[in-house]
Amino acid sequence: MRIKPVLTYNIEKRREKTSWRSYGALQDLETVNEEARIIDEELKRLGSQAEFPIEILPVALVDTDQKAEEAASTDCDVLLVYAAGGWQVYKLAASKTPNIMFLRHRSGHHYLWYEIAHWRLLRKNGDTFEEPNMDVGAIVVDDYGEVLWRLRALYGLKNAKGTKLLAIGGLAAYSKPGQELGPAHAKDVWNYQLEIVSEKEFGKRLEKARADQSAVEAVERQTKELLAQPNVTVMTDRKFVFNSYMALHVVKELMKETGATNFGFANCMGHSVISMLDTPPCLVLSLANDEGYTAYCHTDLTHTLPGVLLRWIAAKPTFVCNSHFPHDGIFTVAHCASPRKMSGKDYEPTKIMTHFESEYGAATKVEYTRGQTVTVIIPNLRCTKWQGFRGKILDAPSHPACRSQMDIEIDGNWRKLLASMEGFHTQVCYGDYLREVGYALKKLKKLEWENFSEDA
Repeated sequence: MRIKPVLTYNIEKRREKTSWRSYGALQDLETVNEEARIIDEELKRLGSQAEFPIEILPVALVDTDQKAEEAASTDCDVLLVYAAGGWQVYKLAASKTPNIMFLRHRSGHHYLWYEIAHWRLLRKNGDTFEEPNMDVGAIVVDDYGEVLWRLRALYGLKNAKGTKLLAIGGLAAYSKPGQELGPAHAKDVWNYQLEIVSEKEFGKRLEKARADQSAVEAVERQTKELLAQPNVTVMTDRKFVFNSYMALHVVKELMKETGATNFGFANCMGHSVISMLDTPPCLVLSLANDEGYTAYCHTDLTHTLPGVLLRWIAAKPTFVCNSHFPHDGIFTVAHCASPRKMSGKDYEPTKIMTHFESEYGAATKVEYTRGQTVTVIIPNLRCTKWQGFRGKILDAPSHPACRSQMDIEIDGNWRKLLASMEGFHTQVCYGDYLREVGYALKKLKKLEWENFSEDA
C-alpha cells in the first residue's frame, strides 16, 4: 500500500490595515518544515501499527497548483492530504487517486481546513454537498486510528480487485440470479479473472499425484501433523483427511501454474466431485483458508466477492455459510467447510466429522469462541447490494445440520434485517470490519451497502 503524504500550505504576506492572513499555524517556512518532520515521524508510527504492508513516500510540500499536480500524479494508492492551508486541495481531490484528508484541531499545528473543509470543499460554499470525489467519510481530525481503518479498507479493495479464480468444474452458483449475473459483475466491477479446470482434467491430475511417491509421503506427513494437534478430534475415517490433503496438493499445483489465489469446486455436494476426491471438498476448503487462500463452496461469485474482500481487509479467514431465519435478535449460520484459524493466529478446537448431507468424507465442526465479535456480510443474489451487521457469538451448537454452526447475537436492528434480508449464503469473520467494508464499497461505487449496526 503506497501512501503519498501531501502537506498543503500558503505563506501570506502582511498588508497594512486589512485582513491578510487565514487561519492556521503554518505561517512561515520554518514551521512548514517542522510540520513535515512531525508528519514523517507520525507516519512511521502508523506503519508499525498496521497489520498490512505500508510504504510511506516522502512528504510533498505543496503551495502551488503545479506542485499539486505533481503530487497528484505520483504512483501511489492514496493521497494523504494534510490540509494546513492553501487552495490546492481542490486539485488533489480531483485526481484519480483516493484522498484521505487529515486535519489538526488539537494534535499539533492548527490547520485552516479544520475550519472550512465542510462548507468550502464538500459544499462548495453552499448548503448541499457538491464535491464529487470526497465526502465527510474521507476527512479525519487528529486521530490516526481513523486513518488506519480507511487505509485498511483501501488495501482490501486494491487486493480484492483483479482476483483470479480457479473454478474446478466451472462456475455453479447456488441461485439462478447468481449464475446469470455473477460472472459479468465479477469481471466488470471487480476485474476478476477466471481459470476453469474441468472435473476430467482435475481427476487426471489427482490420479497422477496419487501415483507420485513424493506427493504421497508429503500428504501422509501433513495428515499425521494435523491429527497430532491437541485441539483436533477425528470422528471420521482417517483416509478422508489424507484424501483432502491430496486434493489440496493438486489444487495448489494448479494455482501456482495459473496464478490463482481463490478456488472452489462446482457442484461440490454432488456425486461426481465426491467420487473424484473420495470425500466432499469441505476439509480441502477449510485447510486452504487456514493457509491464507480464499476457498469457498459452489464456485458462486455472489458470495466469493465479499469473502475475498473481507479476507483482505481483516487478514483472517472468512467462513461462508448458510443463513437462517432471524428471530429474537439471533442469527444462526452453518456450513461444513469452516476454517479453524478464525482469529488469523490460533486454531479453534475442531472435530473432523463427515459432511452432513452426504454423511461421508471429512468436514470441520469448529468450536467457536463464545463472546467473540464477528462481522456478518450477506450479499444479495442479483449482485446489487450487500447487507451486514456486527454480532457476538452466543453458541456453537450441534443441530442436525451443516457441521460448523454459530448462533450470533445481532448488534443492531434485527427486525429490520428480518423484514429486508436478501441473499442466502453469508460471509462471517472474527472482528468488527463493518466500517472498512462500507468504505470500500463506497469507493467501488457499484454496490449498495446496508448496515444494520450502529458505528462502533
